[in-house]
Amino acid sequence: MAHRRVVVTGLGIISPVGNSVETAWQNIVAGRSGIRAVSRLDASAFPSRIAGEVRDFDVTQYIAAKDARRMDFFIHYGIAAGIEAVRDAGLEHPTEAEAERTGICIGSGIGGLPGIEKSYGDALAGGIRKISPFFVPGAIINMISGNLSIEFGFKGPNIALVSACTTGTHCIGEAGRIIEYGDADVMLAGGSEGCISTLGLGGFCAAKALSTRNDAPEEASRPWDKDRDGFVLSEGAGILVLEEYEHAKARGAKMYAELIGYGMSGDAHHITAPNADGPRRCMLAALKNAGVNTDEVQYLNAHGTSTPLGDKNETEAIKLAFGDAAKKLVVNSTKSMTGHLLGGAGGIESLFTVLALHHQISPPTINLVTPDPECDLDYCANVARNMPIQIALNNNFGFGGTNGSLVFKRI
Repeated sequence: MAHRRVVVTGLGIISPVGNSVETAWQNIVAGRSGIRAVSRLDASAFPSRIAGEVRDFDVTQYIAAKDARRMDFFIHYGIAAGIEAVRDAGLEHPTEAEAERTGICIGSGIGGLPGIEKSYGDALAGGIRKISPFFVPGAIINMISGNLSIEFGFKGPNIALVSACTTGTHCIGEAGRIIEYGDADVMLAGGSEGCISTLGLGGFCAAKALSTRNDAPEEASRPWDKDRDGFVLSEGAGILVLEEYEHAKARGAKMYAELIGYGMSGDAHHITAPNADGPRRCMLAALKNAGVNTDEVQYLNAHGTSTPLGDKNETEAIKLAFGDAAKKLVVNSTKSMTGHLLGGAGGIESLFTVLALHHQISPPTINLVTPDPECDLDYCANVARNMPIQIALNNNFGFGGTNGSLVFKRI
C-alpha cells in the first residue's frame, strides 16, 4: 500500500486557558494557569475544591439554545472546538464528493456524566416520566462526531473511541491511519470532556488522585515538583483537522505540521497504577512508525499529570525509550496550566504540540519550584523556550493501562 502523508490543516480548542487557539496558545506560552476554585457546584465538602473549568463560553455561538439544552457539556465543547477547527481549515462548504471523503473521530473518556446525574435526580424526584427523551443522545460519547457530521454534511467514517485519558490521542492516531489507508481524505479528530460534577469530582477525590492545594489553585498542578500531590480535574476539547498532504496542497491549505507516527501499547499491569514498560514500548512504536531515531526528537509534550507515581513513572519510561538522548530532550507538561482534561487531554495536548512545532517554542512547565530528584530531565521549568523543533512527540496514558503516542514533524 502506498504511504499517504497526513498533515494538520485546522485547529480548534475550548479550554480552561482560552476558547480560541490564539488565546489559549498565548496563555500557555506565558505560563498562565487556568485553574480556579470550583464554581459549577458546591464543592465545600470535597477534599479537592479546585478545577480547570471552561469560562466565558457561550454555546449559542455554535448551537441553537434549544438544541444545546438537549446535550451535555462534553458535546457542547466538542462541537464548538470542531466547528472552529473546520473553519480554520476552510472546509465549511464541501462539495458532495468532498463530503463523502471527510470523516470524524472524536471521543470522550467519560461522556455525559452531569446529564446522567441530573436525569437520575429528576427520575427519583418525579418518576420516570421526568426523564427526557433526549437523555440518551445527549449523553452518549459518539454524539460529538454525529452532530458535527450533520452540521457540515460530512459523510465519511464517523466514529468515536473511548480509552480513558488516552482517548484524544488514540482518536487522532486512528484518524491519521484512516487517511493513510485511503478511506478518507480529511478527518476531524480529538477528544472532549465535561465531567466537573458531583460524581466526577467526587469519584477522583475518593480515589485520592486529586490535588488538595485548595488555597493556591494556580499552583496546584505541578508536574515533577517534589511537592506535587495529585492532578487537577479539568474540562474542554481539542480538535485537529487531519488531511492527506496532496489533497491539502491542491487546495492551497495552510499546514501546521505533519503527523508522521503513532504508537499504542497496553501495560497488562494494573487498572490504575502505571508501569514504565507500557509507555516505553508505546513511544518506541510511534518512533518506529515515524521512521525516526530517538536522537532526532527535540520536544516531548508529556502526559505529566502531577501525580507522585505517574510523573516518576513517565520520567523512567522516557529514559528507557530514549536512552542517552533523553538528556537532550526538552520535556514539558501543559497540564501544569490546563489541569487534566481526561479524554480531552490528548486533543488539546496534540494541538499544543503542533503549535510548538509551528512557532518553534516549547511551552513551560509551571510550578516546578523544587525539582523531584527522581525526575531529572529537562522539563522547561517555568519559562517558555524558543528553540529549533523539527520532530515532536506527544504522550497520553489512561486507566486500564492504555497508552498512546503521536509523532509530529515540522512542515
